[in-house]
Amino acid sequence: MQRRTLLLRAAPLLALASTAAWPLAASAAAPMIEIWKDPNCGCCQDWVKHLEANGFATRVHDDGNSAARTRLGIPARLGSCHTGLVGGYALEGHVPAREVHRLLREKPKAIGLAVPGMPVGSPGMDGAAYGDRRDPYDVLLVLAGGGSRVYQGYR
Repeated sequence: MQRRTLLLRAAPLLALASTAAWPLAASAAAPMIEIWKDPNCGCCQDWVKHLEANGFATRVHDDGNSAARTRLGIPARLGSCHTGLVGGYALEGHVPAREVHRLLREKPKAIGLAVPGMPVGSPGMDGAAYGDRRDPYDVLLVLAGGGSRVYQGYR
């Protein structure tokens, strides 16, 4: 009888502990993307929201991205307005979350992914603010040595 009383008293505490741990477990499962961007760039912030809406956690550094781009090995010709790092891969520009998930799943031998420039219709450069326009663009797989190839085209 004493054991049953102890279990009944402990049950609410155990339930509270498991509920409190749930958000930590859920957030631990989300891949973390570290992002370097200009503090005044609205499209960069919209890209961050796109990533978060698609299952990524983010850590944003609002001090520009030139140094991060160079450090992570993205050639300047593939540059854009923000740079990220996830799972050891560099992300440059408005890379769709779908391709980031694919990259992490496939794990190719590469530096990362890039969407050079700021193509209208890419995540963060989309929506009513851009007249719902969608220009074609390519997501490039950035290879060691500075080469690249099309990873996914958006038309």
